[in-house]
Amino acid sequence: MAEYNSQATAPSLSVAGDSHFLVPNLCTPAAMSLLVIFGELLVLVMLFGGGELSWMRFALTSLAVQWVALVSAGVLCSFRATLNRFPVVAGALLAFAIVMLVTLTVGIGADRVLAGSARLSGVDWERIAGQLVIAGIISAMALRYFYVQQQLRLQEQSELQSRIQALQSRIRPHFLFNSMNIIASLIASDPDTAESVVEDLSELFRASLNDAGNQVPLSEELALCERYMRIEALRLGSRLQLDWQVGDVPAGARIPLLTLQPLLENAIYHGIQPLPEGGVVRLRLWFADAEVHVEITNPLAEPADRGHSQGNRMAIGNIRSRLAVFYGSRAELKTQIREERFVTTLRYPLAATDSPGKGTA
Repeated sequence: MAEYNSQATAPSLSVAGDSHFLVPNLCTPAAMSLLVIFGELLVLVMLFGGGELSWMRFALTSLAVQWVALVSAGVLCSFRATLNRFPVVAGALLAFAIVMLVTLTVGIGADRVLAGSARLSGVDWERIAGQLVIAGIISAMALRYFYVQQQLRLQEQSELQSRIQALQSRIRPHFLFNSMNIIASLIASDPDTAESVVEDLSELFRASLNDAGNQVPLSEELALCERYMRIEALRLGSRLQLDWQVGDVPAGARIPLLTLQPLLENAIYHGIQPLPEGGVVRLRLWFADAEVHVEITNPLAEPADRGHSQGNRMAIGNIRSRLAVFYGSRAELKTQIREERFVTTLRYPLAATDSPGKGTA
C-alpha cells in the first residue's frame, strides 16, 4: 500500500509577488488586437481634438500611434522577465521610460521621413513634445490600470486561500473517539494491530491539518482512504463491506486534499452505521475524456434512522465549494438515490491546475 507523503503536495497559494512589478504579456493576439483598437480610438480623439480633418492626416497619425503602441509592446515583452524582478515603483518607472524612449525615437524618425532629411536641426520639437505628453499620460494611465489589476489579483488569491482554509478546516474525522476506543481495546490483546491503527489515525489527522490549498497525487488520496477504511472495518466488523473498483491511476492525476475520504466517511456514517445488518460501500473510479470520474454508493437507511442528514448535506456542500475553487464549472459533485442506494458522483479534469482559482467561473 502506498504511504501518504505530506511533503508531496502542490505549493500553497502565495502572495509573494505583491512587492514586484508585474508586466502583463502584451504579445498575445488578444492583447495586440486591443492595442490596435485603442490606438485607433486615440487617433480619432486626436483628429477631432483640433486641426485639419483629412484622410492623409488620419493615415499618418494612425501610422505613428500604431508604431509607438506595437513597438512599445514588443520592447516591454522582450524585457518582461527583467522588469518583473524590480519593485513596483522601479519597475513602473522603467516601463514608463521605455515607452517614452520609443515614442521619442518614432517621433523623430517620422519627422525626418516626412521632412526628407536625416538632419536633427530641423526637427519639429514642439510637435514631438506634444506626442511625448500624450504618450506619457496614456502610459501613466495604463501602468496605473495594470497596478490596480495586479492588486485585485493578489486580493483574489488571498481571499481564495482564506476560503479554502475555512472550508478545509471543517473537515475533521468524526471517528476520533471511536478510534481511540479501538486502540485502547487492542493494546492488551493485539498490540501490533493497535500500533497500526495509531499510524493510520496519525496520517489521517496529519492530512486533515495540512496546509490548505494543496493538491496531492490521486494515488495518495486513495491510500489515505484505505487507511480510513481499515480503522472503520475494525470498528464495524462484518457490518462493513467494501467493493473497491479502482484501476491503474495515471502518475499525473491529482486531487484536492481530503476530497474522497469525507465522501467515504459520509457513506459509512449515514449508510452503514444506522443499519444493524450493515451493508456494502462501493467505490468506482475511472478515467474518460481527460476527466476523473468517481462514484460512491452506500445503502439507504430508513427515514427514521437518518438522524445526520444535515451533516451529510453540509459535508457535500463543503467539498463542492472546494472543487469550485480549484476547477470552477469543470468539476461536478452530485448526489442522487438510485435503486434504494445513495449515490455520490464526482468528476473533475484530469490535468492539474496551476493554482486555486484558475478555473473559477
